[in-house]
Amino acid sequence: MLPLPTRCPLTGGEIIVTRIYCPDANVTIEGQFAVVEPPFARLTPEQLRFVEAFVRNEGKLNRLEDELGLSYPTLRSRLHDVIRAMGYEPGKEEAPGVDRKQVLADLEAGLISFEEAMEKLQGGDA
Repeated sequence: MLPLPTRCPLTGGEIIVTRIYCPDANVTIEGQFAVVEPPFARLTPEQLRFVEAFVRNEGKLNRLEDELGLSYPTLRSRLHDVIRAMGYEPGKEEAPGVDRKQVLADLEAGLISFEEAMEKLQGGDA
């Protein structure tokens, strides 16, 4: 069985799934279902190997340096390439000047709601 493609192999356009089948129940469901491309699906095989090594080393770049034999600046560059390939911009997820630990502490203490915490972390109310 092949994995479900996230883009049309001919045009690169959107794919809409129109039929789903469950062999356990022998049930077919028809409709229009959007295929959501997960961010990791955008990565090249080389980038996926880097992410696997990154996770295996618990995100510790000094350990990754030893395993891959690459310098710290090269690792940072590759990490930033992966972040961009996933549709993000390195360092842009948190609002500047936001004390992330304080926001999470305030949330845990019940001083702010989940929505308020998310707004602060995303830069709506720093």
